Amino acid sequence: MNRLRKICLLIAASLCCTEGIFAQVEKNPADTTAVNAPAAPQKPADDDAEEPLPPFDEKAPILKGTPKRYFIRKINLRGIEFLNKNVVQASTGLVPGDSIYLPNENIADVIGKLWNQRLFADVKVGATIEGDSVDLDIAVRERPRVYRWLFEGEGIGKGRQKDIIEKLQLKTGGELSDYVIDKNTKLIKKYFAEKAFRNAEVNVRIENDPVIQNAVNVTFVIDRKHKVKIGRINFNGNEQFKDKRLRRTFKKTHQKGINFFKSSKLKEADYETDKENLVDFYNSKGFRNFTVLSDSIYPINDRRLGIDLTVSEGNKYYIRNIDWVGNSVYPTDQLQRMFGVKPGDTYDKKTINKRLGYGKEDNPEDMSIKSLYQNNGYLMSQIEPAEIIIGADSIDMEMKIFEGKQFSINNVGISGNMRVNDEVIRRELYTLPGELYNRALLMQTIRQLAGMGHFDQEKIMPDIKPVSNELVDINWPLEEQASDQFNIAGGWGSGTFVGSVGITLNNLSVRNFFKKGAWRPYPMGQNQKFSISAQTNGTYYKALAMSFTDPWLGGRKPNSFTLSVHLSEQNNAYYFWQTATQYFRTTGVAAGLGKRLRWPDPNFSFYAEASYERYSLSNWNYFVMKNGSANTLALKLVLSRNTVSQPIYPRSGSEFTVSVQLTPPYSLWDGKDYASADLPDEERYHWIEYHKWQLKSKWYFPLTNNQNLVLMAGAEMGYLGHYNKYKISPFERFEVGGDGMSGYNMYGIDIIAMRGYEDGALDPSSNYAVAYNKYTMELRYPVILKPSSQIYVLGFLEGGNAFDSWKQFSPFRIKRAAGFGVRLYLPVVGMLGIDWGYGFDAPANQTGKSGSQIHFMMGQQF
Repeated sequence: MNRLRKICLLIAASLCCTEGIFAQVEKNPADTTAVNAPAAPQKPADDDAEEPLPPFDEKAPILKGTPKRYFIRKINLRGIEFLNKNVVQASTGLVPGDSIYLPNENIADVIGKLWNQRLFADVKVGATIEGDSVDLDIAVRERPRVYRWLFEGEGIGKGRQKDIIEKLQLKTGGELSDYVIDKNTKLIKKYFAEKAFRNAEVNVRIENDPVIQNAVNVTFVIDRKHKVKIGRINFNGNEQFKDKRLRRTFKKTHQKGINFFKSSKLKEADYETDKENLVDFYNSKGFRNFTVLSDSIYPINDRRLGIDLTVSEGNKYYIRNIDWVGNSVYPTDQLQRMFGVKPGDTYDKKTINKRLGYGKEDNPEDMSIKSLYQNNGYLMSQIEPAEIIIGADSIDMEMKIFEGKQFSINNVGISGNMRVNDEVIRRELYTLPGELYNRALLMQTIRQLAGMGHFDQEKIMPDIKPVSNELVDINWPLEEQASDQFNIAGGWGSGTFVGSVGITLNNLSVRNFFKKGAWRPYPMGQNQKFSISAQTNGTYYKALAMSFTDPWLGGRKPNSFTLSVHLSEQNNAYYFWQTATQYFRTTGVAAGLGKRLRWPDPNFSFYAEASYERYSLSNWNYFVMKNGSANTLALKLVLSRNTVSQPIYPRSGSEFTVSVQLTPPYSLWDGKDYASADLPDEERYHWIEYHKWQLKSKWYFPLTNNQNLVLMAGAEMGYLGHYNKYKISPFERFEVGGDGMSGYNMYGIDIIAMRGYEDGALDPSSNYAVAYNKYTMELRYPVILKPSSQIYVLGFLEGGNAFDSWKQFSPFRIKRAAGFGVRLYLPVVGMLGIDWGYGFDAPANQTGKSGSQIHFMMGQQF
């Protein structure tokens, strides 16, 4: 046809340089229409439409020629039934009246744009050329859209369906294709394989939606089959260690056994990691050339599979010589002492890497050669151990040190804080501009920021960016979390139920109290803390307590100031209409100053508090005093050290506190004969005197590579002493046993938790105890660690006791208990917990075991 030079260009773009990408494209090789998918209805061609484009023959010769300029006269878009034609045409970038060179790559780009929209199952492009004009013909076939993704099968409940949809990221309106179906089928099988259903079968049913046009519903029909677990793990070629010992090196891949706490599911990623653990184990025993020659996973039956590993142990190696090269900052003998590996030792690759600072399981707090350099500004320092094999069993090691230059901190940035002021965060930073980079201070800063309680502890990680050969920027991206708390609680004490309500504001700003617009809902930003709480049983007991703490008094130095007051009263007016004839009232006020210390190290702090307490009694027949008042003027001194990684779920570190609280020894100068039995109690206890000592400590040890499984070990003791044996204080004693909470506290006693026993069950008499000890071991594992909530489970062993005097005190006379529990931390509420404990011994002055006890707790306990 002379009027047309109809060239069925597959106008694939690169006519001059590409084969087979012409204007007609039948299928997208990476994304084909699903076999069972209903084809989109085709719009019939008009009577005067051009004849269909001939099919593309990949073997046809490529058109040759110099690109020529044409003007687009018309664009025919065919096959659009449900989409907007104007939008589709606009997405091609072609506009009538524009010029185009043919042959050229433009048309290939058009085809690519249409395919990339994933809206079409077929794309064809043709052209009709007349003179210097060209009509472009674009024919497409719309792909059906998925309206709903459905799941069928035994054990596929709503919760699991939601989990699968989230993991597969299935969305309504997504395209339907063989590729999508095949990909999601494989992902579903992988999902169930991780749940031990390794033989799961997945079939697909595709149906037209009865309401939505060009839409289908895809149903995955899942048959999970039986769970398949590891039946046995065998090793071949091992001579130095038995199979049983090698299986213990596998942390997450275990064969079926009597220990139901160990999962016997096979997860390929965990299995690969465990093979690396096997290599690490042999390397740590001197077998430097150990390798896993081969391994195979095979079915034993439809519910069990086996794993066989063939290994080559090689020779055991010993270190002959160690040489240090390139060190000028630190002498060789200092590096060697810190390294700790000596000539003659068994070659232990794991220990070598840990001492150098390149171990897989390194604790950031551990000292190493690398951290030694980085604590002195050598950020880019590197240590490369070179190993020279000598004979069949010896190794010479050459430690090549590249010290580099000292880095100073250039800029320190903070981001993500909306409620806490920049200046409040910056004063907690130990990484300051102009100072040498110091890794230890970096770790200290992480602990300080976590201890503030305003940020997600799991995400506090500095962004360290060198900006030159001697300068580094340190940025702190923070994610804030709610820190204020509102508590409503109830407790049982002295035979009655007591309810309490409290509010704690952890980010108060007193200086903004009178600032316009600062109340949102209260003036915040300065990290000051205010709390108020009230207790009552509704009739004869009520208490009110308030406290305020400024962690940086004056804003210049980390010297804290605390002020607190409390009031309480118990009487015999058991009903609202009664008038009390007996009462016991307590009034107290305390003020304290705290200071962070630099010696012996920056983790120490000191706190001093002065307090006054007044106890007023009227016709009170339940205590050593009946009438009158008792007064306490005391000074409390506390020395503590804290290196705990995080306050809510600590993974490493320790906390140690020793305190003494003492009053003036009034009996030395007041001239009263306290040995006389005729001295009234009102005079004997008008001014209380005592010295009170407490020691508390906790250690946290991570037991797994990811530091999630944590062992907490704790020990504490307390003693209430006296200056005059005839004037022993009836106040400030210890109540030991129970959950550590009480409905109310009348006599200034310290309540010591001891799970597995009832409240006060270990007190040797009704006058409480003057000494106690307690030991705890907890194994903790987190379930959820998110800013909105943190949950962990625990198992515990606990022992402790209470004593009437220091002479009776013994650290080895303890009452034992064991149990398990769970903790839930909600930023708005605080820490909540429930424990089940079993006491193996008899409570004080009783016979028989304490037995099973349930304990509820609220608040973070030291």
